[in-house]
Amino acid sequence: MGTHGRPILFVSYAEAGLLNPLLVLAGELSRRQIPDLYFAADDKARDDVEAAGSGSPVGFIPLGDTESAMSAVTWDDETYAAVTQRDRFAAHRAVIEHSFDPESRFAKYRALERAVDELRPALMVIESMCQYGYELAITKGIPFVLSVPFVPSNVLTSHVPFARSYTPAGFPVPHSGLPGAMTLRQKITNQLFRLRTLAMFTRRGTREVVARDNHVREQLGIAPEARQMMARIDHAEQVLCWSVSELDYPFPLPDKLRLVGTMVPPLPQAPDDDELAPWLSAQKSVVYMGFGTITRLTRPQVASLVEVARRLDAEGHQVLWKLPATQQDLLPPAEELPENLRIESWVPSQLDVLAHPNVKVFFTHAGGNGYHEGLYFGKPLVVRPLWVDCDDQAVRGQDFGVSLTVDRPETVDTDDVLDKILRVLDGPSFTARAEHYAGLLRDAGGRAAAADLLLDLPALATD
Repeated sequence: MGTHGRPILFVSYAEAGLLNPLLVLAGELSRRQIPDLYFAADDKARDDVEAAGSGSPVGFIPLGDTESAMSAVTWDDETYAAVTQRDRFAAHRAVIEHSFDPESRFAKYRALERAVDELRPALMVIESMCQYGYELAITKGIPFVLSVPFVPSNVLTSHVPFARSYTPAGFPVPHSGLPGAMTLRQKITNQLFRLRTLAMFTRRGTREVVARDNHVREQLGIAPEARQMMARIDHAEQVLCWSVSELDYPFPLPDKLRLVGTMVPPLPQAPDDDELAPWLSAQKSVVYMGFGTITRLTRPQVASLVEVARRLDAEGHQVLWKLPATQQDLLPPAEELPENLRIESWVPSQLDVLAHPNVKVFFTHAGGNGYHEGLYFGKPLVVRPLWVDCDDQAVRGQDFGVSLTVDRPETVDTDDVLDKILRVLDGPSFTARAEHYAGLLRDAGGRAAAADLLLDLPALATD
């Protein structure tokens, strides 16, 4: 293994689901005393980035305030409703319309460009959704590694027909929520998903956005090859995916793809937790409900979940619910809450919760991180899919026998949710399958394997 003489620069959006795996990787390199580590992200990520430097420091490079188009947590309620609707193509279209804002990345690109010109990094490690990051790396010819927190086909499958794709024809299109083995109707739906995505770019409004995008690219001097559909994959030195091949439908994997399993830091992550950990240890069976940072529940949905907890009490199960403080005003009065329900606006470490042996089921939205974290600890899942990749992971989890998906995510039907949770709790096959995948995810090597692969790259080797 060589030793590099120039910096490693991490680049990511500040959304937790995208940022966290790279923080784990940066933290692993820091513990190994690798020098010259830097991390570029929105200003709000500063504390998390600096905390990752437990050995050698991780320098923070601020890229300014978060742009609304790049952050789903800032979208208004109307936009949130559009991107999370149950019509999968309509939701897919809404995501593109609300996040495809060419001007929003202008300042980020320039700020990152200044940092790159000053640091002259030997290697960039870029989160797969961070467009300005990989565009800059391609334009300046800087070797880069791509970070993928989803199942691998999510970034290797084209959304449109006739374009380059690393998966075979007929493979489920990302965000479609379609299974690997499709009925004739589903195959038609899958093909229409691609065609309708292509047709979006023939509409006048979209053509105008594309024209603006071309203008921004010219102003920034972005290389033409950075615009290719699979540019982030084709030009990457390596693609690090935080999953395993067995959690996706089978297809030939490209050589540059490295599947290293879930990115988990050293545990316990919160060793000083003297309140929640003892409570978990005092229970026999806990259902953990956590729906990520983007989910916004309504009052009826909250009421339904409270009723689910009440009915689980009769079955001898406790419920731990991570519910943001901003949504807790939707709860009924405290005296009306069931005794088996514990609500926290924040938990010291979701990983520590999932690692606890008394947590038996994870009720989740099945985002890339939550899906893989739950399975890493051998926890079967009940899934209320939210948007984009969630439906894809939900259908795979159900096909692979580790989860059940609620029938009506938009209403959170009490009877339906309770039925799914009890079936997973009472069906030993779900836990057995989850533990099987836990073994595969652990064997893949996680943060240690990812760090080794990174440090072995030619870009970091010196004589």
